[in-house]
Amino acid sequence: MTKEETRLEDLRKTNPLFGPRKLKLGTFCTNVSGAATISTMEGVFEATWDNVRLTSRLADEMQFEAIVPLARWRGFGGDTDFNGAQFEALTFAAAVSAQTRYPSVFSTVQVPSIHPVLAAKQATTIDHVGGGRFTLNVVTGWSRRDVELFGAPLLEHDKRFVVADEWITLMKLLWTSDEPLDFEGRYFRVKDALQRPRPIQPYPALMNASSSSTGKRFAAKHFDVVFIPLRGRDPRSIKDQVESYRQFAREEYGRELKIWINSYMIAGDTQEDADRQFDYCVHEKGDWVAANNMIGELGITNPVSPAILKQMTIDFVAGWGGFKLVGTVNKIVSDLKMLVDAGIDGTLLTWPAFIDGMLRFQKEVHPLLIEEGLR
Repeated sequence: MTKEETRLEDLRKTNPLFGPRKLKLGTFCTNVSGAATISTMEGVFEATWDNVRLTSRLADEMQFEAIVPLARWRGFGGDTDFNGAQFEALTFAAAVSAQTRYPSVFSTVQVPSIHPVLAAKQATTIDHVGGGRFTLNVVTGWSRRDVELFGAPLLEHDKRFVVADEWITLMKLLWTSDEPLDFEGRYFRVKDALQRPRPIQPYPALMNASSSSTGKRFAAKHFDVVFIPLRGRDPRSIKDQVESYRQFAREEYGRELKIWINSYMIAGDTQEDADRQFDYCVHEKGDWVAANNMIGELGITNPVSPAILKQMTIDFVAGWGGFKLVGTVNKIVSDLKMLVDAGIDGTLLTWPAFIDGMLRFQKEVHPLLIEEGLR
């Protein structure tokens, strides 16, 4: 076996992201106020540790493969100040790893916010806390207000990936080196560095969600799991998009990728009931000021057409721009099966009324996924 194949075989021993289930599941954004829903409706996630503990327990009971927090430092204004209250993602991951047994508990880290030597040591510590389950989600940084909190400028888009490439390369060396190392890069310089203990995994599983052409190359080179925004709902189109990404990673870097998406879910007694809940969340109670502030910071308002931008904003209000799972329990199961058939390995889930939605999912949807052989 190649070195990469050997590493993946080792990851399968401790990290559930590499387990055999056809459809892997996770929670998203449970360290921030609002989670993924930009709305003033009742039941939107509140950032309390009791809520973190409850949602983590539910994820553990259903053997979700992932619990993924955001790296966020400021809110987005509006009536909700969306994501304005936050638990820091690395300490979140350590604490949640200690109180769960099954999921891979992620941490999301913005490259400009932390030195790679410190990040590598913290990741190693969390990997030991969780028994080899940790996954690191690396973000190059897109919010000027967040990045400038750390005394760094927001770099031009492609340059962010140059810095991040050096950052993650150094971390991999720190995780795997048996001897003290010197590193002389353009952005990072380290002398006589040695990390003990080593991670339980060969080195922690890595995730990235870059979607530009530069980001795609960066993700295919370094990461095990990539999150992609789907360009539509047509199964053939989704399958082509997924296979194109996988083929690129194989041809350019000889690597196999796990491909995930994020989804928001509203289950109704009928389709009409689910649609009514959706309209209430988005059109009656949506905080469009905060949503537009966030989309503006993301820099995706131009040259997107007005129709596309409106649909994107709707999806951001309902669930961080994720894939829409709105309907009866049977329809939701059918949609998830379609995603699996199209080649998606897993999805992070959010619910506008987060805890009530997750409890209903546990009671009504998850058992059907097991019956379908997806879990």
